Amino acid sequence: MMLFFKKTLKRWYKRTNRKITISKRQQLVIITLILAAGMILTQLVSSDYRYRLVVALSLTTYITTAFALREDLRGVEWITLLTLPSLFTAAVGSFYFLLPVRWLTRLPVALLYMIGIYALLLTVNIYNIAAIRTIALLRAAHSIGFLLTILTYYFLVQTVFAARINILVNILFVGIISFLLYIQLLWSVHLEPRLSHSILVISLALSIVQAQLAWILTLWPVNSTFVTLFLTTVFYSTAGLAQQYLQERLYKKTVNEFASVVVIIFLLLIIATQWR
Repeated sequence: MMLFFKKTLKRWYKRTNRKITISKRQQLVIITLILAAGMILTQLVSSDYRYRLVVALSLTTYITTAFALREDLRGVEWITLLTLPSLFTAAVGSFYFLLPVRWLTRLPVALLYMIGIYALLLTVNIYNIAAIRTIALLRAAHSIGFLLTILTYYFLVQTVFAARINILVNILFVGIISFLLYIQLLWSVHLEPRLSHSILVISLALSIVQAQLAWILTLWPVNSTFVTLFLTTVFYSTAGLAQQYLQERLYKKTVNEFASVVVIIFLLLIIATQWR
């Protein structure tokens, strides 16, 4: 009976010769569902293991994204394409702990994370393809990538300041976070196979500026939320100006627009300062 079953199965396989294939879009959906489930799991485990689980989930994001993009992934793209999804996962997972521990906040945040990480996976996939050939969706990918980079920066910096660690640790973390996000954001302008000298220099210089601002604002008598908001605004403005510079479209009007945003948030920071 068993021999008959094996022969029948072999004949069916040879006759149909079917292969199970999963498209890249389906792979991204599966990865999104796995990461969203992992994000919910971070809220269900003991508080002693939450940050470890966030680190593991960020590494999982890196590995699974690399697996999905494995066909065209090469060179510097192992850093520039995979940094943002991994940091976005770490940012949402860390910021998650600052919210009230109830399902009314867990489910919406997990849903928003699922939408965000899926949009981000699609974005890096577009970057991956656009680095080889022209693609019409690149402009939309730039907008989504820029928005999610700003959101990632805000969540990570807010987590750093909310943890109330040593001031030197704050400066170090802000500098590293800024450098990694500047690098991938500026690289996405031209999607070159290598990191140019100008991108490295600009990213390093702007990261030092962000670290110095973090040092000053750590001593400022104001709530950490306003500090994070101001640092994020400066990051948004400097990154936008740097992108315009690399595209050779840096005009006086553009500088004024970005600078005005920084001035407005700085005035709010002054107003919120507890001078007594």
